[in-house]
Amino acid sequence: MRILITSFEFSPSIGGIETAGETLARGLAARGHDVTVVTAQEGNGADDFPFRVVRQPGRGELLRLVRAADAVWQNHISLRFIWPLAIVRKPLVIMHHLVLETDVGSGPRHGMLKRLACRLGHNAFASEALRARANLLGPVIYNTYDAAIFRERPDIPRERDVVFLGRLQTYKGPDILIDALAQLAQGGRRLTATVIGSGPEREPLEAQARRLGIAEDIAFTGSLRGEALARALNRHRIIAIPPRGEEAFSITALEGLACGCVAVGTRSGGLPEAIGPCGLLVAQNDPAALAQAIARLLDDPALYESFRKATPAHLARFRNTALIDACEALLKKAGAA
Repeated sequence: MRILITSFEFSPSIGGIETAGETLARGLAARGHDVTVVTAQEGNGADDFPFRVVRQPGRGELLRLVRAADAVWQNHISLRFIWPLAIVRKPLVIMHHLVLETDVGSGPRHGMLKRLACRLGHNAFASEALRARANLLGPVIYNTYDAAIFRERPDIPRERDVVFLGRLQTYKGPDILIDALAQLAQGGRRLTATVIGSGPEREPLEAQARRLGIAEDIAFTGSLRGEALARALNRHRIIAIPPRGEEAFSITALEGLACGCVAVGTRSGGLPEAIGPCGLLVAQNDPAALAQAIARLLDDPALYESFRKATPAHLARFRNTALIDACEALLKKAGAA
């Protein structure tokens, strides 16, 4: 089958949508499908994929790619890439990774247009919470993680306390973790932490740590990928995921759990589905609650180990094979409709 995957964000950018799109494209290509990925993301001249990547196509080229495809998969809905489907009707699947009405950068008007565009094809969702919020029909197809890379490494000492992984922007809440660490330090408990990621808030976050007197406790690594990221995660006991908004899901949580961390996340969106029985949930925008949960895990070895023991069974639900099976089945269903 000739499958056109549109993904507004894609490698070399780093994020959940980018990871999900690449995982799907690689999986479908490995099963013999002719896969092309279309993206608005600029490249770095280092593309080495087992599928074709077309970056920033013009309108004419995009229309030709849609005409040539047997089916189109939108890796989250994009008005920039969906318009040809109103001219050339092709089997279409829209995989939702964000809440339509609060899609970052879109605003309410675009959110409404995207909701109308969902009628052009079949819809699927990255979590039960996202499907319920969208109030649309379609299956839940959970994102997965690379189990070959993200795994426990017994040779790496688990010497640091807390890690944050994600874009350094206000939405993701890294400043909430820094506030929580400062509260613990004020109570006489200094923890070691690592902030992995890049983004516009790095300098403000470093300034916040200095202002609160905990700069020496926090290492900022910048972006890490692959083996380097997995090894870094293996050095930590806890992964903190404190977003201000609703995360549709969290591949970050899966990667942290797979590397042996216990998770602390917020009780919102799809995070409870990603974390499952492998960590604690707290209220959003509450540094005190986050600090309390982190301290509780470090002070209660039995509780900590109970979460770690639950991890293998939980992660078994998020294998690449299950993802590709579900996506293939939905593409075939869309084609038969």
